[in-house]
Amino acid sequence: MREESQIKKWELLTVGETMVVFIPEQKQLLRYVDTLKKGIAGAESNVAIGISKLGHKSCWISKLGDDELGEFILKEIRGEGVDVTEVIREKNVQTGLMIKQFGPMDETSVFYYRRNSAASTLSPGDIGEELIKKSKIVHLTGVTSALSETCENMNLEIAKTAKRIGVLVSFDPNIRLKLWNEVRAVEALTPLLDLCDIVEIGLDEAKILLKTDKIEEIIELLRAKGIQKIAIKLGSKGAIVADTEHTYEISAYTVEAVDNIGAGDAFAAGFLCGILEKQPILTCGKMGAAMGAQAVCVSGDIEGLLDRDKLDIFLRGSKKTYR
Repeated sequence: MREESQIKKWELLTVGETMVVFIPEQKQLLRYVDTLKKGIAGAESNVAIGISKLGHKSCWISKLGDDELGEFILKEIRGEGVDVTEVIREKNVQTGLMIKQFGPMDETSVFYYRRNSAASTLSPGDIGEELIKKSKIVHLTGVTSALSETCENMNLEIAKTAKRIGVLVSFDPNIRLKLWNEVRAVEALTPLLDLCDIVEIGLDEAKILLKTDKIEEIIELLRAKGIQKIAIKLGSKGAIVADTEHTYEISAYTVEAVDNIGAGDAFAAGFLCGILEKQPILTCGKMGAAMGAQAVCVSGDIEGLLDRDKLDIFLRGSKKTYR
């Protein structure tokens, strides 16, 4: 019998929207900004790129417009070693766009231009069982569910199929209240939460979905759902990670943050890398925390993602900040 690594084409499959992002080079309101640099931003592709940089095979699936922005996204993600062969191109819809703003008081704002984007037309028929079964883990986020009813249905069907055929489901609720309200988020994301094996969740999201922001209660509720690996992201305060038996607190690294957007995706990449390697849950958490800390040190969602050698050096060489 062949080894699992020979059977599986990818170790991680992600599905969701990636946009072109324009990032200002000055800390000013956009009306006063003269120069913006171009990049890409998308929760699922950020994780796929992070996993690829850490030495594991990943695939990202989405829909893009048949336009220059779509070409740029494909070029960038392919260049990071991610399989993009299953991406669908659509002629009559546009690729999504976002613009960041770094305000004079160090606040970061994001403006989306994604209504009726190509990715918002994703539907259950676009991601069949034959694709899901090629991966060890499928990673989903609530951002994609929020784009449209068809995206919501697609994410749920992916999770159901993965559960049925034995592929692990990783889920980051990633609730963006700019995209929908709390009532709709709970209605759409609770069924996904009930199907996942791995969860990366923030306290604000737990309060919305689980009606509590108390760590012990969150872990108890998630374990009761059968979730095997849990990461509660606490931002600058670190994280809490747990499996079915153990719970650990992970202190944050002290870094000079430049751009916090994308930190949660970087954490997820490190955390999932540890799971793929069958590392203890504490090690998974440390890997996630290190990836998240480094991601915020530069502007852009993927520019600060570490490769495996740098991650290992960072973990070995840093002062002990975990407890």
